[in-house]
Amino acid sequence: MNQYLAITSRGLENLLAEELEQLGAEQIQVVHAGVRFRAEQSTAYRCCLWTRISSRIIQVLSEFNVRDDMDLYLGAVAINWPNYFTNDTRIIVDFNGTNREIRNSQYGAMKVKDAIVDSFTKADLRRPSIDRENPELRIHMRLSGEKGVLGLDMAGSGLHQRGYRTEAGKAPLRETHAAALVMKSGWTIDKPLLDPMCGSGTLLIEAALMAADIAPGIKRKRWGFEAIKDFNKDAWLEIHAEATVKARRGPAKVETKFFGREMDRRILTIARDNAGRAGVKDLIDFEYGDVTQLICPEGFENGVIICNPPYGERLGTTPELISLYSDFGTRLKLAFAGSTAAIYSASSELLSCLRMRADKQFKLRNGALDCVLKSYLITGGAVKQVEGEKEGKLEEAQVAPDFANRLKKNITKLQKWAKKEGVECYRIYDADLPNYNAAIDQYSDYLVIQEYAAPKSVPEETARRRIMDILRATIQVTGVDNSKVILKVRERQKGKSQYQKLSSAERHMTVNEYGVQLKVNLYDYLDTGLFLDHRITRRKLGEMAAGKDFLNLFAYTGSASVHAACGGAKSTTTVDMSNTYLRWAQENMELNGQVGRQHQFVQADCLQWLQEVDENFDLIFIDPPTFSNSKRMNQSFDVQRDHMMLMENLKRMLRPEGQIVFSNNKRHFKMDFDKLAELGLQAKNISDKTLPMDFARNKQIHNCWIITHKED
Repeated sequence: MNQYLAITSRGLENLLAEELEQLGAEQIQVVHAGVRFRAEQSTAYRCCLWTRISSRIIQVLSEFNVRDDMDLYLGAVAINWPNYFTNDTRIIVDFNGTNREIRNSQYGAMKVKDAIVDSFTKADLRRPSIDRENPELRIHMRLSGEKGVLGLDMAGSGLHQRGYRTEAGKAPLRETHAAALVMKSGWTIDKPLLDPMCGSGTLLIEAALMAADIAPGIKRKRWGFEAIKDFNKDAWLEIHAEATVKARRGPAKVETKFFGREMDRRILTIARDNAGRAGVKDLIDFEYGDVTQLICPEGFENGVIICNPPYGERLGTTPELISLYSDFGTRLKLAFAGSTAAIYSASSELLSCLRMRADKQFKLRNGALDCVLKSYLITGGAVKQVEGEKEGKLEEAQVAPDFANRLKKNITKLQKWAKKEGVECYRIYDADLPNYNAAIDQYSDYLVIQEYAAPKSVPEETARRRIMDILRATIQVTGVDNSKVILKVRERQKGKSQYQKLSSAERHMTVNEYGVQLKVNLYDYLDTGLFLDHRITRRKLGEMAAGKDFLNLFAYTGSASVHAACGGAKSTTTVDMSNTYLRWAQENMELNGQVGRQHQFVQADCLQWLQEVDENFDLIFIDPPTFSNSKRMNQSFDVQRDHMMLMENLKRMLRPEGQIVFSNNKRHFKMDFDKLAELGLQAKNISDKTLPMDFARNKQIHNCWIITHKED
């Protein structure tokens, strides 16, 4: 008997061990991400043909310690390679793993290849050829720490390559992984099986192959063991012929019903084609279907639902996914009471949106992702049917009721106020409750949820669950379509880090603020292009600007310049370091018909520009960052430390009757009145008059001053 290593994903070792035992393997030993076993040659062939969950089966030739590259070479060259294959065999070396000395898998593969070639040349034989594209035999080296295992790949390529899937949808499951999920799901062939988000059909096809007793490797055209010298062709042909007969007769004996639903018609066509190539097309009922409107197929009663719903790699997709999982859970409880569901996901938080208690769960590894398969016995609890709804619409129990009640209260108060004020953008929630640490802003019919970084004392899992609850409850309370809910994770940052770009999609919309049209971008930046807490300040600037030359420093997207221009300013000068935001400012002005040479846009480091410019203005608005050490600025800036430097330069530019509106968002900012007086200036704090109603809870969000020449 030879020794073999069957490789699988972490978490599936015991399942693979059970499968190999049923196939006749002996002396089975579970190891990390694999199973060791011994078997006769014919049994090894049968394991290769019939294993559903092993990704590779390696005939182990040697095991040795590998401290460095010399150990690796000596361990590999000690094998009498000409005993196993001829020099006419096209080979390739696969090397997996690293250690402290061998840090590059390509280098490790090269050392093993050198040893194999030298083994042939020392025997006065022509060296075998290396074929990376179409090898007949793969040499497999597995390195874990200082332990090395070297052998021959019995299949020659991944056993997940069944041959039936030529196309797949996004992020498809490997066939071996899909088969393992089916085995772990609790499904048996006497129960109907439904995948409501079937994609290219892999889960259902693997289950149908099991029901029809079709060997998963029956479509494979080439096997690695055929290139090994001791290949027993007669034994292999007998094993393959037996499997071929079963594959031909099996489907006709299947009574199990399989149902696949998919809302992408192109992918649905691919699923049908895949099932056809697998020989199980007639066993699976593939139909177009939306999981949020899922109904129980005829003949499915008390069956098993299995699926691998999307879980997203970025949190930005979460609002849509929360809605998807929530609606899916609701449909399960409405239409499938008494059935079971096995749902596979990399996000436990999204699975919690199903609002069902799992009976079992299995932690598995899918590539680099830690995933979980949760099994549920479906009941109709936690939802109620809304009267008058023909399709049985469900109403879900309120998520995070404390947060939801506060949000409802805020919206009731603020909607009337906003309509009266003539604003479309306002804050409806700002960390009102300590356990729900986020800000929620309304932009017309969109919502932007900004999650504040949780304190270090709050576990990451808890913080993640809370933001999920915020998202779900917000969608429930407001009724806003989930596609119009944008989530941004944000830390309290300094300087212009709030301007960080998130993507290059450039998705804009126009909103109204006191009759002024402004362009905002809710998706691509941490901030949207409009600081809502400065709303009253901008309106005041519009009222103050009539007939005046107006200067806007650190202008961002120029919204203050727009208000000043629409208020009748004689001229406006808008200064910012970013060309992107200056173009945005110009577009904002154009939206309001404010074009012409009287409106100037200057790209410059504002601190340097202040020291060099020789112009005078009647009204100056400056809203500098709290702190900045941008590489594009010639010096660092701290608003508390440097605000007098600003005032010294601004005084030079301010006409005798002019006014400076100075704003910043540093908490507990202290104006240096003594030095201000030395400069011949005086300041009046108008912060309480510029704080909008929707920011009343956060009185420190900004401070605002009117600064004028000191009266004699």
